Amino acid sequence: MAYAASTDDSIRPMTGEEKKVIFASSLGTVFEWYDFYLYGSLSAVIAKQFFSGVNPTAAFIFALMAFAAGFAVRPFGALMFGRLGDMIGRKYTFLVTILIMGLSTFIVGILPNYATIGIAAPIILIGLRLLQGLALGGEYGGAATYVAEHAPHGRRGNYTSWIQTTATLGLFLSLLVILGCRVSMAPEDFDAWGWRIPFLISIVLLGVSVWIRLMLNESPAFKRMKEEGKHSKAPLTESFARWPNLKIVLLALFGLVAGQAVVWYTGQFYALFFLTQTLKVDAQAANLMIAGSLLIGTPFFVLFGTLSDRIGRKPIIMAGLALACLTYFPIFKAITHYANPALEEAIATSPVVVTADPNECSFQFNPVGTSQFTSSCDIAKSALVRRGIPYSNEAAAPGTVATIRVGSTAIPSYSAVPAAGTAVSLSHGPATAVPAADAKAAGAAFDKGLGDALKAANYPAKADPARVDTVMVVALLSILVLYVTMVYGPIAAMLVELFPTKIRYTSMSLPYHIGNGWFGGFLPTTSFAIVAATGDIYSGLWYPIAIAAGTFVIGMLFVRETKDVDIYEHD
Repeated sequence: MAYAASTDDSIRPMTGEEKKVIFASSLGTVFEWYDFYLYGSLSAVIAKQFFSGVNPTAAFIFALMAFAAGFAVRPFGALMFGRLGDMIGRKYTFLVTILIMGLSTFIVGILPNYATIGIAAPIILIGLRLLQGLALGGEYGGAATYVAEHAPHGRRGNYTSWIQTTATLGLFLSLLVILGCRVSMAPEDFDAWGWRIPFLISIVLLGVSVWIRLMLNESPAFKRMKEEGKHSKAPLTESFARWPNLKIVLLALFGLVAGQAVVWYTGQFYALFFLTQTLKVDAQAANLMIAGSLLIGTPFFVLFGTLSDRIGRKPIIMAGLALACLTYFPIFKAITHYANPALEEAIATSPVVVTADPNECSFQFNPVGTSQFTSSCDIAKSALVRRGIPYSNEAAAPGTVATIRVGSTAIPSYSAVPAAGTAVSLSHGPATAVPAADAKAAGAAFDKGLGDALKAANYPAKADPARVDTVMVVALLSILVLYVTMVYGPIAAMLVELFPTKIRYTSMSLPYHIGNGWFGGFLPTTSFAIVAATGDIYSGLWYPIAIAAGTFVIGMLFVRETKDVDIYEHD
């Protein structure tokens, strides 16, 4: 690629046409994120409506699997629509993506439920969810490319940073509409039919987005390339079957996007999970604190995007990754201190230890309560995970019945399905065998014994609202969001600048959606698995730290700065 000298374009005011391009692209992307997040926010209701043919727990699993499917197919949408965008143009391709997303969301709002059309209901729903994921996979690359190719040299970071605010704004919009529907009707009415309203409203948002986008012109970079006959006839082959470009794709994924994704999801999703599931902060209060931090942090997307036009994209992104790696542990420990000081005090004065035979301990990962843990170690650990109680592990001799020690109090566990047809009792004396029929009673006694011990050691069942330091928690959450803005604000411009015009849409979209759809999208689940396995409430942070650290090393060593690239160079 060639490098262009700075021009007066970098300091002139934004034209009316450029403002329209940014507004139309950003607004459409906000609406796409709105549609995408609706499903996740309403998963519990959707489970009852479309998966009622199975038990409630299995229904929720299927609903979550359908939600995850939207993340899983995003890279395939990037390939499909990236190819079209490089062959027929940016404008029409991301016009198609918003039509697919909007119509799929609207159809969910009118789709008959399981009670009405049976198994066809969940099948159609999952199909619509896959279409949403495919559409989102094509939207971001199109919007970012379109805006960047309209931006004057020296202003691409500023212009594309507005696109970077859209995911946060889309989440806000979806939560606002859902909250408005909930407060305006009885809970039973919302569960019966009111949940459909947010989906139906999407048709209005779709109409506005399509109307605005139809007024736009094609990207000048693509138009010029098309007129010169230099557009790609096989963008997938040129992007991924030729090593010089494939190398850049891999560097974009592992040297930029993977780390950006885990920092993004840690700051906006895992932080909420940590507050509600681990620290037991009231869900509404936690959501408001997250919302406050997002409001504080969102302008920094534009600030860092603009700053990247002056000092470069790479220094800002790498600094965000480094800060995240170095400070995640102290920040999350500080969140515990200010959000639930009683838990911090209990951990310090009465630590919980599980003593068990390591050979009978399974991987403690059961986020929706479906797996059956039957060994004494599994039962002990799952009981602690369910309560959000951190613990450490001590190995015991083979065949030893697991014991939970809370401070100086020991609570023996029991085996629910022992080989000899017995269950092990858990009186506070030595463990003894009892008939298997009494396992239910043994479980109740175990739960009571554990609950009493935790209460005596002052482990809180939930965070005390009177002791939550809201100002400090919001301040700490805002720091996490600040890291998000550092890694995310400049990255759209950098991805655009890494690739030649004729395969730009395809080449940038795939690493972006693999990084954010897979590395980022499955972060909460992965981190929860680590916490459940180790008992350490902070151990889940090792996943984003490891990914961010790896990205930092690869990025620093192998990814070049791009702010001075002439994106009109397409040879």
